[in-house]
Amino acid sequence: MQWLSLSIWLPVVCGTLLLLLGKPQQAGLVRWLALLAAVLSFLVTLPLIAGFDTGTAAMQFVESHAWIERFNVRYALGVDGISVWFVLLTAFITIIVVAAAWEVIENRVNQYMGAFLILSGLMVGVFSATDALLFYVFFEATLIPMYLIIGVWGGPRRVYAAFKFFLYTLAGSLLMLVALLYLYFQSQGSFDILKWHQLPLPMGAQTLLFFAFLAAFSVKVPMWPVHTWLPDAHVEAPTGGSVVLAAIMLKLGAYGFLRFSMPIAPDASHAYAPFIITLSLIAVIYIGLVAMVQKDMKKLVAYSSVAHMGFVTLGFFLFNDLGVAGGLVQMIAHGFVSGAMFLCIGVLYDRVHSREIADYGGVVNTMPKFAAFAVLFAMANCGLPGTAGFIGEWMVILGAVQFNFWIGALAATALIFGAAYSLWMVKRVYFGAVANDNVKALTDVSAREFSILAVLAAATIAMGVYPKPFTDVMQASVTQLLQHVAVSKLP
Repeated sequence: MQWLSLSIWLPVVCGTLLLLLGKPQQAGLVRWLALLAAVLSFLVTLPLIAGFDTGTAAMQFVESHAWIERFNVRYALGVDGISVWFVLLTAFITIIVVAAAWEVIENRVNQYMGAFLILSGLMVGVFSATDALLFYVFFEATLIPMYLIIGVWGGPRRVYAAFKFFLYTLAGSLLMLVALLYLYFQSQGSFDILKWHQLPLPMGAQTLLFFAFLAAFSVKVPMWPVHTWLPDAHVEAPTGGSVVLAAIMLKLGAYGFLRFSMPIAPDASHAYAPFIITLSLIAVIYIGLVAMVQKDMKKLVAYSSVAHMGFVTLGFFLFNDLGVAGGLVQMIAHGFVSGAMFLCIGVLYDRVHSREIADYGGVVNTMPKFAAFAVLFAMANCGLPGTAGFIGEWMVILGAVQFNFWIGALAATALIFGAAYSLWMVKRVYFGAVANDNVKALTDVSAREFSILAVLAAATIAMGVYPKPFTDVMQASVTQLLQHVAVSKLP
């Protein structure tokens, strides 16, 4: 079975078919069909992890077919220990998003559900493509459904936020296209990414390639200072859009560093590692401080995402096992935790229609079940031991101390800032006396909302208590990547 192709095209085809069911009376049917499609799309990813060989760093579940023969472009897919968990995470989050929109989205339900399913398949394609042009097509195509999700179902400034998101990410990617074409000619007409890893490139070329890839991937992560599109996109996006943006789309840029920047330009990566480490520490510390002063809950969590992704890029450019593996673990954990945080904000917004922290207070008195989940996710967001949020950050801090004690000490301040902004928000929103009539009138989570939050809570705790399955799968690929990057590729 070609499991990767199924993982990509099943949600895309199902999403496209849903677009045909546009009548208002078909909304109920659309919801059930979308949920069925999302569950099936997740089930076809399970054989990828069940049959994964953790003892090898080679690509697995490989598919390769001629696509554009004249230019030697192939429909080539494969996953290794670095990418396989993100295929599963993408499909898993799609189920959560479809279920979360069940009662909230009332207009154009078929287009909303279809957009998320199509987006899910395209993102799996990014993590699976081993042909550079195919990667680029998937990478850019993900912008279209997300642009529509923000622009059609978003808040009052949705058009501005959608344009800003689209222009920022598209502009960065244009330099990457130039880099891909240069590598195509350097490799005698091949778009095979793995073949590009072996190219002996001079330092000047490596430097230009490194910054071309940096332009594309830093915006997507997003790294400081090209992060300004993210808070706007998160604030205006519907809840499902924020969940997918935080849980999956930010990971596309970080994944690009491991698949392109570091293995293709290893000497330039080492040379400019201090630059990336500096930008990452600014994201961790400065953006953590920015998050503290936010009045809007969504903006606070959006800025915290920038700080957490700063940990990821910091870990990658330490060039040690703990750093790179910690960065990957942090990406997966952030998918669970940030997705859950945005869902919790969505639950409150659906009832009160406000994201302002000042409009709440004492929510635990009227929504005790919900408050228990929300506090758990806030604790995970600030790195509480025993939750998924702790594992990756701790590994990166250890890797940073191994690299340089002072870098490790600066990175560790993120745990303090994370606790400050997360607990400050929790105190003002959930604890204390009931603040106003809106909070007094709140009803606790429904069975559907409880089930969604319970699944994410279970995933957050399970990963925090027993991260071994995640680290075992990625270990061989991380080791091989570091061995590859340690050897100079200068001609």
